[in-house]
Amino acid sequence: MDSLSLTAIILTYNEQLHLERCLNSLKKICKEIIVVDSFSIDKTEEISDKFQARFYQHEFRSQANQLNWAIEHISINTEWVIRVDADEYITETLQNELAKLNEVAEDINGIRISRLMYFMDLPLKKGGMYPIKHLRIWRNGKAFCEQRWMDERMVLVEGETIEIGGDLIDHNLKSLTWWTQKHNKYATREAIDILDKLYNFTNSEVLKSNFLGTSEERRRWLKQRYLKLPLFIRPFLFWFIRYFIQGGILEGKRGFVWNILQCFWYRFLVDAKIYEAYFKVGKDKEALIKYFKKEFDYDVTKIS
Repeated sequence: MDSLSLTAIILTYNEQLHLERCLNSLKKICKEIIVVDSFSIDKTEEISDKFQARFYQHEFRSQANQLNWAIEHISINTEWVIRVDADEYITETLQNELAKLNEVAEDINGIRISRLMYFMDLPLKKGGMYPIKHLRIWRNGKAFCEQRWMDERMVLVEGETIEIGGDLIDHNLKSLTWWTQKHNKYATREAIDILDKLYNFTNSEVLKSNFLGTSEERRRWLKQRYLKLPLFIRPFLFWFIRYFIQGGILEGKRGFVWNILQCFWYRFLVDAKIYEAYFKVGKDKEALIKYFKKEFDYDVTKIS
């Protein structure tokens, strides 16, 4: 397969476990691969060099900041760009679909692809986990990453989007202990993200939400409704919907573990951190800003 006018951007930090698998899936179709590293101390740079990827290092502040820095400061010489995480890789079907990029109409500036999550080395296809479409491919200069504390998405500047077949596989090989530690940190950032929507710490633009719109717009619409539910009640409801109504129960014991951890425990922990903030300093905006700075060294008025 000939390489396309396509550049991949990969953000890394100590990703020697995953990076070679990721690069192997991209090397045949991408004209260039850019790795933006946060000063790894493992073999990330060595693996990047092995695949002749353009390797840069930049201080990490957030996923959005790191990705936008790459888009704005690194010369990209192809028509299209794809965002891939180091623990992800693309299937052969998606590779074949991407081979048709030169046939895409001129008014199309973004391409949505399906992400398939793996947990305990098997795919999660029930419980609302698949297919989830993400804007991961865009014409050079036509998209940026939205500034959020969590779950940041690519946003088109102009033009329309289409969907193509094939999957982007999200398969992290690290342990459950690593997963829970990571999600404990994520829960703090998610709590800040939720409070930012209520208090507008960052004075950020509110992006469009629409139940009948794109998958990103639908997720924003659903999340807005979720946030209106009472603390601690909503994790139970979210878990019940994902596990029973959307079929997570059909994934067996592995699915039970996933749904308890991701759909209940994590969401409950986020609410508990919001409750803790309210309990310690109340619901005054300035007091909450000072609380997160003192307790976590987060300046919640800036997404970083």
